[in-house]
Amino acid sequence: MDRILIELIILTGIIHIVDTLAYSVRLNSVKSGQVVLSFSLFNMVVLVSRTANTFQGPLIGKIVGYGLTHNIDPAGDLRFVIFAATGGTLLGILLIPTFLKVFQAAVKRLEEAGSVPSLVIEALQVNNIKRIVKSTVRPSRSMLQKLRYREIPKRFLLINIIVTGIYTIGVIAAQYSAVFVPAEDQLAAAAASGMVNGIAAILLTFFIDPKSAIVTDEALRGKRPYGDVKALVILLITTKLLGTLLGQVLFLPAAHMIALFF
Repeated sequence: MDRILIELIILTGIIHIVDTLAYSVRLNSVKSGQVVLSFSLFNMVVLVSRTANTFQGPLIGKIVGYGLTHNIDPAGDLRFVIFAATGGTLLGILLIPTFLKVFQAAVKRLEEAGSVPSLVIEALQVNNIKRIVKSTVRPSRSMLQKLRYREIPKRFLLINIIVTGIYTIGVIAAQYSAVFVPAEDQLAAAAASGMVNGIAAILLTFFIDPKSAIVTDEALRGKRPYGDVKALVILLITTKLLGTLLGQVLFLPAAHMIALFF
């Protein structure tokens, strides 16, 4: 069971690293002007992350199932998984400067290669891996200074905290809710994870993505300075980090709420 928990923690961390890096693509698209190409390349990476998210369910199910069978409360283990989301987000934040440098080079190379599989094969060559490692950039305070944070709506950021909190614990809370329902309803309760994450995805689509797109589009058309997009990205990743911490608070109430439906 310890092996499954470790695998789940690593998987969760990777998912949130990629999700965090996704925010920074806006910076590259505005700076380079290669909007379509930038998002096309990174959408493939995000697709891998979203697909990996589906593997959380069976692993969490094994942990909850083991707890039910041996009369052990798995809440403590699941909280470690939520902390992995926070850790992955924090590591993703630290990797953003390096990621932007590598991603910019990858976009340029994609124009020449014309094929994502060819680009991936080329990136996995030993020499190129060494170049990527040498391209590591440390975050600096100058990246955070003289930005117009007041231009970003505060309600928009509050919504991002709440939505991220829901997204972080959606699968975990749904699986854990099986502890509070009769045996015949446990599978149905666990299956509610898709519904919870679906709600979070809808909220992101309606409230977060449109406003982010507006700020990015205005910067591309010269109506806003590049610094506004930078401030937007910094505030979004900060609120995402806070959202994963909020997930610790929402975890048990969300599990009980899901259980009420069964």
